[in-house]
Amino acid sequence: MAGWEDVGEFTLGNVIRQATRIEFGPNAIRAVQGSNDERVLEPYAYVGPNRSLYLDAGLTQLLCRVVATGEHSWSVQDADAAEIGTITRLPPARRFLRPNWKIDQPGHPEILGRTEWLTGSPGRLAVKAASRLIVGVLDGLTGIGDEGGDQSTKSRTLEWRTDSELVMVSATSIRITAEWLDRRLAFAYSLLAT
Repeated sequence: MAGWEDVGEFTLGNVIRQATRIEFGPNAIRAVQGSNDERVLEPYAYVGPNRSLYLDAGLTQLLCRVVATGEHSWSVQDADAAEIGTITRLPPARRFLRPNWKIDQPGHPEILGRTEWLTGSPGRLAVKAASRLIVGVLDGLTGIGDEGGDQSTKSRTLEWRTDSELVMVSATSIRITAEWLDRRLAFAYSLLAT
């Protein structure tokens, strides 16, 4: 298993194996390992008290901690209490919209996490809106989802971007696309977003 520094996609939870037979373990940052038949969600960092993450299940080797610095801002610190970066929840620009997020990592551009369908150029936004409309109409016409009972809803997808680069995408899992992003900042966001 590679170290936490190399994680490209992860989820926060206690499920070890999703398919065939569900198995549970301690709450942790988990990444998929193995083939399709033997897929396992391996732990890379274990959730401890007070928004902290540890390298071991015994919670003795601190990886990072999240410390509130204001009502909507947090400092992410390493085991020696040195700041890795900050995370800020930004109030929505319009009423009825969800808040956006910002990550600051020293030496790198500001990263804004915004709802996926609200990011991009006006042309890209128009294409996204049209495709969502078409999918909604087709679902209504074909009756997909008419089985009754509770229907699962799609989780909110955030695109995390600098002015020029897609850094990560967060939905049910978090996928990191920029190698320079300190994984501990992405891990910390997953603690705050739950």
